[in-house]
Amino acid sequence: MDLKLEGQRVLVTAASKGIGFGAAKAFLEEGARVVINSSNAKRLNDAKDRLKSIGEIHALPADISLHAEIDKLVDGGISGLGGLDVLVHVTGPPKPGTFLELDYDDWMSGATSLVVGPAYMAKRVAEHMIRAQTKGRMVFLSSYVIREPVPSLALSDVCRISSASLVRTLARELAPRGIRVNGIMPGYIQTDRIDQVVEANVRRKGISRAQALAEIENTIPLGRIGTTEELARVILFLGSEVSSYVSGTVIPVDGALLKSVG
Repeated sequence: MDLKLEGQRVLVTAASKGIGFGAAKAFLEEGARVVINSSNAKRLNDAKDRLKSIGEIHALPADISLHAEIDKLVDGGISGLGGLDVLVHVTGPPKPGTFLELDYDDWMSGATSLVVGPAYMAKRVAEHMIRAQTKGRMVFLSSYVIREPVPSLALSDVCRISSASLVRTLARELAPRGIRVNGIMPGYIQTDRIDQVVEANVRRKGISRAQALAEIENTIPLGRIGTTEELARVILFLGSEVSSYVSGTVIPVDGALLKSVG
């Protein structure tokens, strides 16, 4: 199927590795022009080097939890690509831990990166798309924990749920402008976050790493952890016109992990 992404202008945040890197690679393979971002300049340049043989790739370092850095990133992306058609918003995972293990600074950091940062970036991108009369798409990555909280991931449980409201609010407000907004709730995807969760459970439960990993896999009906490539295919769908009548939804990509219906 032709996703009609040739020449499309795409900004992918937190893309030096993991989910963001997988999304950027997938868009490049479809002929899109891509700006990738990370707060780690060295890791970002390494990612750019790995992707530059596929297509047009730009790298802009920025901390997307900070007001001025978001402005710099959005303005730089628009300048470098001549506009934006697609925003794929990925954030690095917040600190793992149970509710009582976290302190005030942890909560402030989580709220800034998972609530305030995405909302402000969405505003900046939306303003540009409206001015340019671009019928753009935004895709926000959250987590399956917004439907079924995980005790050891309290920051994600509490803060990431805002992304679902952001998606629905933006989708309704921007629909008259032809801008579509959707989200994705990944389950367990093979990234550094898996290692963090496994190590946290090893310490908390006093079990081996193999046991901690098996505990996770046993909760997934498909019996395995997903890949960034599998997740990227859903991101491409929502970031393309193939999903032209889909807006305001948050799709689980979790190997049937979620038990809830609503």
